[in-house]
This record gives sequence, C-alpha cells and structure tokens, in this order.
Amino acid sequence: MSLNRDDDGHAPKPAKGKIATRRAARSLAMQALYQWHMAGQSLNEIEAQFRVDNDFNHVDGAYFHELLTGVARHKPEIDGAIKPHLDRPLDELDPVELAVLRLSTYEMMQRIDVPYRVVINEGIELAKVYGATDGHKFVNGVLDKLAPDLRGAEVRRGKA
Repeated sequence: MSLNRDDDGHAPKPAKGKIATRRAARSLAMQALYQWHMAGQSLNEIEAQFRVDNDFNHVDGAYFHELLTGVARHKPEIDGAIKPHLDRPLDELDPVELAVLRLSTYEMMQRIDVPYRVVINEGIELAKVYGATDGHKFVNGVLDKLAPDLRGAEVRRGKA
C-alpha cells in the first residue's frame, strides 16, 4: 500500500472502482445476512448460492466474505452494541433494518479503515433501497448514536 500524498498533504482518495465494488459487496452481504436471519441456512450455503446467482465481476468478493462471516462470528457483540440504542427489542426489528444495522455495526467495530461517516451513509443507502419507507431514518438514528460508542475519537475529531 502506498502512502503517497497529494499536493495538500492528503492521502489519495480510493479509486471509484474500489468504492463501487465495496458498495456492491455491502449490498450482497446485507441480502445474504437477511437470508441467514430469515431462513437459517448455513453461511457456506448462502455464500455459495450468492456467488453462483450473482455476477461478482464488479463485487469485492473478499469484502463480501468478510462482512458475511464477520457479522456471524461477532453477532453477540454486535447485537450487544446495538441494543442500548433501540426503542424496541431486537427481535421486533424489521429484518432488513436488522441486517443493515448488524453489517454497519460490524464495519464500525472491525473496519477502522472505513470512516464512520461512510459506514453510516452506506447503511442509510442500503436501508433506502431494501428497507421499509422510513427505515433509513431509523437506521440513521441508531448508527448516529452508536458511532460515539464505537468510534469516539474519530467522532470527536470530526466535531472539532
């Protein structure tokens, strides 16, 4: 990985291709997590099915795998982080919103290389596409409350 800087001393922005392939990976991972929650299939079956049924030419396949398996592996910690910020029990959440929240919380906990604002924005966009009419507002509210817990220093730096 190169640490080149631009003329202003900033690190280079990721290539649009990487952003698009990560966004596609998040979208498929969210759908796979929804299926895992609803159908109770094994992650291996779900991942295999998604790789057969979807064109992965424009998907960051490694990121898809990490999100899917990482959420499953860290589910108790993820759910524990989410619960204090909910207005209802976890099992009463819309399954799409739950999948989005779990994926986004995983990214906030485990992927410090992804800025928390990006995590929140990507979660909102997933909820807009796949969730109920105002589901994105709920996801935004929960992730906004969660960010200081998981990324306190980064959130404080952003407010300075």
